[in-house]
Amino acid sequence: MAKKALITGITGQDGSYLTEHLLGLGYEVHGLVRRVALEDPTRRFTRLGGVLDRVKLHAASLESYPSIFQVFSREQFDECYHLAAQSFVAESFTDGFSTMNTNINGTHFVLAALRELQPACRFYFAGSSEMFGKVREVPQRETTPFHPRSPYGISKVAGFDLTRNYREAYRMYCASGILFNHESPRRGYEFVTRKVTSTAARIKLGLTSELLLGNLEAKRDWGHARDYVRAMHLMLQAEEPDDYVVATGETHSVREFCELAFGELGLDYREHVREDERFYRPAEVELLVGDSAKARRVLGWEPQCSFDELIREMVREDLKAAERAAGHDGAA
Repeated sequence: MAKKALITGITGQDGSYLTEHLLGLGYEVHGLVRRVALEDPTRRFTRLGGVLDRVKLHAASLESYPSIFQVFSREQFDECYHLAAQSFVAESFTDGFSTMNTNINGTHFVLAALRELQPACRFYFAGSSEMFGKVREVPQRETTPFHPRSPYGISKVAGFDLTRNYREAYRMYCASGILFNHESPRRGYEFVTRKVTSTAARIKLGLTSELLLGNLEAKRDWGHARDYVRAMHLMLQAEEPDDYVVATGETHSVREFCELAFGELGLDYREHVREDERFYRPAEVELLVGDSAKARRVLGWEPQCSFDELIREMVREDLKAAERAAGHDGAA
């Protein structure tokens, strides 16, 4: 009998890749979505593409415990992947209240509903390298103390602690992945990596000429989302629940990312990229790089896509999208 998995945040980058991965393994996949998404499927479900007809969607809100409780009362799940969150760090500074409300209460609601109705369901929490913030050691590992530098990071630390508490207090199978930055052509346009590759493509086509960014010297550990969702699944297959850092172990600056992305299109980023202080964070995180030795040893996980391959794929897809848009505009 096929395993049943519920994914919150199924319409996002990670949710869509995880859906494809689980379907490929023979899972029955369910997703939690806002009712407004069901009313606007052509725009809200673009990342799910050709697999949408193989997924069962449930309307619920992370701000509403009764709506989450209702979903768990109707369906029994083997695994629950809690990916939904307000995940844009800059937005968390602008609206810290809704970030805290969605990310902390939403996690608590899902855990509480599982404890009440399906305590045997295995739970995955999507942690973040932003929890480390002002890092105490390099590279960061599972034992590195947290010092978050944004409302988003703070909310993720709270979710991580909630997940661990349910594991320890109620003996539930609750695991957390401390995922470092993971990108893809499905990344939202507001994130710096997608902002770089999509704008570079538009510059190549003469549709714009300049890209404004924040701190070009900020360094991150970037991997491909497709690799990282495999780690999520592996965590819930382990004999005992635990927490794992998921990272490539390599660090690159935003400047390097720009150089490679623009270079892929035969452009010199220095002619187009400008630093703008408006895009600096109030509290900057300068360097994040993860040590995923535990995940590699215990789960047998390792990344397959290199930094260069990731950028090439993103640039290639964004160039195709920009060409389609330009062709459409020209014909209008």
